[in-house]
Amino acid sequence: MSLLDRLNERQREAVAHHGGPLLILAGAGSGKTRVLTHRIAYLIKEMGVRPHRIIAVTFTNKAAEEMKGRVRELIGRRELGLWIGTFHAMCARMLRRDGTPLGFSSNFSIYDEGEQVSLIKRTMTALNISTTRYAPRAVLAYISRAKSDLVTPEEYLKFAAGPFERIVVKVYQAYQEGLRERNAMDFDDIIVHAVHLLRDHPAIGAQYAERFQHVLIDEYQDTNHAQYQLASLLSAKHRNICVVGDDDQSIYMWRGADIRNILEFERDFPEATVIRLEENYRSTKIILRAASSVVANNRGRKGKELWTRNDEGSEIILMEADDEEEEGYRVADEIERLTRGASLKLGELVVLYRTNAQSRALEDALRRAGLPYVIVGGVRFYERKEVKDVLAYLKVISNPRDTESLRRILNVPRRGIGEKTVQDLEAFARAEGITLLETIGRAGDLRTISSGRRDALVDLAGLIGRLSEVRHELDVGEIVARVLEESGYLKALKEEGTVEADARRENVEELLAAAVEFALTSDEPGLDSFLAQTSLVAEIDDWEEPADAVTLMTAHNAKGLEFPTVFVTGLEEGLFPHSSALYDPEEMEEERRLFYVAVTRACRSLYLAYAYRRRRGSNISYGEPSRFIDEIPPELIVWPEGHDPVGRETEDIDVHVGSVVRHPQWGLGKILAIEGSGDRAKATMVLVDGREKKVLLKYARLEPA
Repeated sequence: MSLLDRLNERQREAVAHHGGPLLILAGAGSGKTRVLTHRIAYLIKEMGVRPHRIIAVTFTNKAAEEMKGRVRELIGRRELGLWIGTFHAMCARMLRRDGTPLGFSSNFSIYDEGEQVSLIKRTMTALNISTTRYAPRAVLAYISRAKSDLVTPEEYLKFAAGPFERIVVKVYQAYQEGLRERNAMDFDDIIVHAVHLLRDHPAIGAQYAERFQHVLIDEYQDTNHAQYQLASLLSAKHRNICVVGDDDQSIYMWRGADIRNILEFERDFPEATVIRLEENYRSTKIILRAASSVVANNRGRKGKELWTRNDEGSEIILMEADDEEEEGYRVADEIERLTRGASLKLGELVVLYRTNAQSRALEDALRRAGLPYVIVGGVRFYERKEVKDVLAYLKVISNPRDTESLRRILNVPRRGIGEKTVQDLEAFARAEGITLLETIGRAGDLRTISSGRRDALVDLAGLIGRLSEVRHELDVGEIVARVLEESGYLKALKEEGTVEADARRENVEELLAAAVEFALTSDEPGLDSFLAQTSLVAEIDDWEEPADAVTLMTAHNAKGLEFPTVFVTGLEEGLFPHSSALYDPEEMEEERRLFYVAVTRACRSLYLAYAYRRRRGSNISYGEPSRFIDEIPPELIVWPEGHDPVGRETEDIDVHVGSVVRHPQWGLGKILAIEGSGDRAKATMVLVDGREKKVLLKYARLEPA
């Protein structure tokens, strides 16, 4: 069977493209992963491209693993030889192989967010900058954005405006020096340093540009400036760059993504071929029509006409609630009804929201209804304390200069090492001009520390030294097993004897299992590669489709997934769209794209929910339905339980100040005030029990009393 047989006409054109720059505009549910994997297989089997001359880059480990599996099936071999992975994984691989000209050894550490914040705080304290007045996480966010734009501390200084940005410049410079001292990089550095490696070291850049005859990039609409530069450098020689993306699904501007990368691809590559994948295989006609109607209101887009051969489907159901508690109950009731006959499994439903804080009311309602659920975005496996403890041991074994990780394990398990002892150790290290690890190896020289603590520190240094010497001879599973045993970590958990300790023990044993599996299956099974993989896990990578639980997640996390039934909750002005976008046209367009992403996760059924009021902290805010609901043709929406379709206008009944009306949910009430006009006309009504309610008249479904 030919690789092209099961593809539609546009997909075949993309897969069999002869060469040169190729932009594939892949609408939601149009089979972009199929096209990418078939393209790779076609290059190998039909065009004779050697696998090691292909690099395919995507944004999550989950997507990369799916691509690898599909390519293996298509080309009929287990060993691929080509590079498939995330931007960070591919860049880390380059840097471990060839990064020494940048001043890093191949065993550099990759700092996660917690380690980054810890180093930022330490840096600010050393610079006498208040961590109360200037939030370390805010400083780190500014530094991260600068790195995404390839702005160095020296360049930042030129346009720093105001006291906060001048503080950022000072911290940025010292933070980078601190990372270098520790032979460490943060997530942004991995891309930035890879760009510098290829751009500033011509021989290395030419080597990679020559090697990769074909460069394929998924989710191109979400690339930032640094990733854009990386793609340009890798494809500079052969110009066989194939990017796949959807400008209507660009939702990461807040973390540096630049939609111009995809919108202006043809400017960068005038000879580019553009192919639009517009046939949707996922959703019903009604869901697709609703999504397209909303996103069509954006100006900054290429434009596509999505269509489907799927059924017309059922109308979108709009659910209103008094507050977030009732919203949760209504969602839970509907889920219970949908799954009661077992025609729909709990794992086939997802509840989406704009912000993580919204999950609380939904969780409460699902718990009360006895409905199991899983949350994407909770504490991830590799962020659990006990897992991070063991990984810290591994990081120091790999990179003895990693003082952040060493600090973490000085008293884990307990060795009686408090902060005063740590300060004494660091003072000795500075005085002697040696590393913290070398210092604990010489702890016997420190008379300010008790003999028991000195012995414990020397033992720790000995363990790290022994395993560091043999780390290239042992597989990573053996190293983890020895750490757990020889450090006393596993013994301490067993001796604690609590339920919590048993759960922590199970987690570290699961880490051991992951290490053993990695050693058996990875192309590069060493400790450094294992640490790189664990450092670069995203929230969605931990998620597995549950068979018997409802999934709760943010709309951002849902990107790339699909579910038979989707609930999109919190659809109020100021929440979705978010308040930060209300006065910024660019941000509003991104909010609209995010709504488009949420809606197009649905295959068969779609529910939209909003509440008239919502508690935020100690305050209660009153909202009105999201503008995105208004942008859906009213004939596509119905109310549950036989209510009339949305879109009933004020002028259908006589509503004025003093009118006595009946609300379908709250009963009798009297109109106290009316503000605005047309679709945005709002009324304040007082109910029989004295409560006041604000309603958007277009949606209120009021009847004369």
